[in-house]
Amino acid sequence: MADTESYGFDTLQIHAGARPDPTTGSRQTPIHQTTAYVFRDAEHAAALFNLQEVGYIYSRLTNPTVAVLQERIATLEGGVGGVCCSSGHAAQIMALFPLMSPGCNVVVSTRLYGGTVTQFSQTIKRFGWSAKFVDFDDLSAITEAIDENTRAVFCESIANPGGYITDLDKISKISDKALIPLIVDNTSATPYLCRPIEHGATLVVHSTTKYLTGNGTVTGGCVVDSGKFDWASSNKFPSLSEPEPAYHGLKFFETFGPLAFTFFGIAISLRDLGMTMNPQAAHYTLCGIETLSLRMDRHVDNAEKIAKWLEEDSRVEFVSYAGLKSSPYYERVKHICPRGAGGLFTFGVKGGYEACIKLVDSLEIFSHVANLGDARSLIIHSASTTHRQLTREQQQAAGAAPDTVRVSIGIESVEDLIGDLNQALAKATS
Repeated sequence: MADTESYGFDTLQIHAGARPDPTTGSRQTPIHQTTAYVFRDAEHAAALFNLQEVGYIYSRLTNPTVAVLQERIATLEGGVGGVCCSSGHAAQIMALFPLMSPGCNVVVSTRLYGGTVTQFSQTIKRFGWSAKFVDFDDLSAITEAIDENTRAVFCESIANPGGYITDLDKISKISDKALIPLIVDNTSATPYLCRPIEHGATLVVHSTTKYLTGNGTVTGGCVVDSGKFDWASSNKFPSLSEPEPAYHGLKFFETFGPLAFTFFGIAISLRDLGMTMNPQAAHYTLCGIETLSLRMDRHVDNAEKIAKWLEEDSRVEFVSYAGLKSSPYYERVKHICPRGAGGLFTFGVKGGYEACIKLVDSLEIFSHVANLGDARSLIIHSASTTHRQLTREQQQAAGAAPDTVRVSIGIESVEDLIGDLNQALAKATS
């Protein structure tokens, strides 16, 4: 598309990055199910491998179907470029890989998806990296946690599972002052509800598995670069500012400017880590994104009605949804997520752990799965599943206490969803 800034979100979610196939005229983006691409000649091949020309070499690095998805997500987020990969967890490692080296750390929010907490508290140690977990409502604690070895600040825009809204504007001011990037996981919000780059984020990561695809069919991830960070302003990011031996001393930031991180992600991260998104997964996600705004409006509308109903039910201990006036984050929603607080939240069931288990087992429309962002309504008891590996203190900090269940509200008839919860609560608390 010629000028993406002149088009609305609903238009961009269908058209951004896509053009009719020049050979066949196909209106829908084809699935380019191929591993390799024929070079015009030896000179063309050399130019591609030297990063002197943009094109397709091998599908571990680039693929035409995946390229359309990368451009579409980057456009919707307001970034300059994106790199898609095999999962949301892969996207997190892809985001950190150019920034970190042994001995470096990342300051992260305590309110994160359980798998992310495990990845950051345990797995990244194998790379010689570490994470400092901080309550992101305590701004002074974030500032104090940042030291000379900190290379990034990481949080979720709408935190999974508790639906907590992060004050991205205040967090970005802290990261800017420290001259380090802010990485925001925007999976739960999607660019329709929140655009982190407009609030100061440097990089945005997604599990495209969730709301972007919206139908629970494929896994995927994406890293979007704002193009606004000066990677050469200090000596903290040599992978992007210093000569790269594998490309004859090329300096990514000097050569590619705002697209330095994106080109590094393709030329180095995908080349060596191999976290590639397959073209069929990209196709499913492209189809899903075409209806993103329509689905998110329904997710939010249903979630608001169900949260209000639960809040008034005597069998419910609490409801943690930022879209409720009783939430301490209600005012923050208006600025960070002006279209609504999303479709994800938690609530406490009177009777504790056992009542939560019985509730989950008694539901008929809600599916008990370890996923979110589906068109279907989903439920899970985080303390016994996704957050099981965490300590009791970590579970509490993440909003996944033993007496708490997480719901991802789908787009079914809200009356049916409330009816299902009503009958299951009756069995769980009898």
